[in-house]
Order: sequence, then structure tokens, then C-alpha cells
Amino acid sequence: MKNILSLLEKYVDKLEVRTYKNGQTLFLENDKCEKVGIVKEGSVSIKSFFSNGKEVTYNRLEKGMMFGNNLIFSTSPYYRGDVVCVEDSQIIFVSKDQMLKILKEDEEFLEMFLAKQADFSKQLNLQIKLLSISSAKDRVLYYLTFNKGFLRYKSITNLANTLFLARETLSRTLTGLVDEGIIQIKNKTIKLIVH
Repeated sequence: MKNILSLLEKYVDKLEVRTYKNGQTLFLENDKCEKVGIVKEGSVSIKSFFSNGKEVTYNRLEKGMMFGNNLIFSTSPYYRGDVVCVEDSQIIFVSKDQMLKILKEDEEFLEMFLAKQADFSKQLNLQIKLLSISSAKDRVLYYLTFNKGFLRYKSITNLANTLFLARETLSRTLTGLVDEGIIQIKNKTIKLIVH
């Protein structure tokens, strides 16, 4: 199955590719978005820093994922968070004019681009729903139900970021749910056993 990177291969010699180091900031919150970025290698995160020192990560983008695609055609094309490399990375940049040309000429790319836009909207709706649930327990159970009662995770920290919870809060909540017999945790998987 083709992915966004394989579909861009025929255009890559006309596109800008930049290399960044781990921790390097690509864009700051409120910078104008003038290009779509596609992660060719590595990963980046989109995060905000608040005056009280709190840091919130909105999204982590791995190889083949895009950023700026929801802003480039917006009437307010400004980043809502800092875009920061979380490992050494290579990013392909596609200007608005280049993107319009590719979308007009390449129906397969257009279809994948629109699918990514739709997936982004669904993910945003999920994040809004999660943030509207005040109880950590209810938030975890909602996310498990959303994922059909089965969830694989890379680390507790990553899962905590996804759920907008402190790592310690998530750990306590998961331990409580295991003790209540509501979930099972094994080999970085969580299974809902009581609905």
C-alpha cells in the first residue's frame, strides 16, 4: 500500500528537504505556516509552553506524517504550538503553490491528502472529548472504549501525553483499574475486561 512518502518520490527533486537535530525548533507558536512539512525520517512534536512552566504536547508526528496541512489553506495560517524535533530528523517541505499543483495533477495524492485531513479532524475531536472528561479514570476508560477495549502503548509517558494526564496520575489510575479488575495490563498492552 502506498504512503504519502512514496507518492511524493516523483516530486522530491523539486521539493526542499532539511535536516534537523534532536531538540531543534522548526517553528515557534504564532509563526506563519507557509509550507506543509512531511517527516521523512525521525519525529517531531507540536507543543506549547506556558508561563507557569507547564508543557503540553498536542501531537507527535512520526515518519510519513504531515504538519501544517491543516494551516496552509487556512484564513489564519499560524502555528498553535512550537514544532520541535524529538530526534534527529529529515523534513520535506512543500510550499502552498507546489501543494496546489500536486493536488491538481495527482488524483492518488489528492485522495490520500484528503484522507489525512479527515483523520486529523477525527483526532482533534477525540482530543476535545478527552479534555472535556475531568476524571482521570473516566478519561482512560473512554479512550479504551474508543479503541475497542484494547490498546498498545510505547510508554506510560507517551500514553499520559495522549490522554493529557500527568504520568503519575495515569500510573495511579491504571493501578486502581487493575486492582478493581476492570483492565488487564501485559507487555505494554491494556485490555478492558469489564465494560
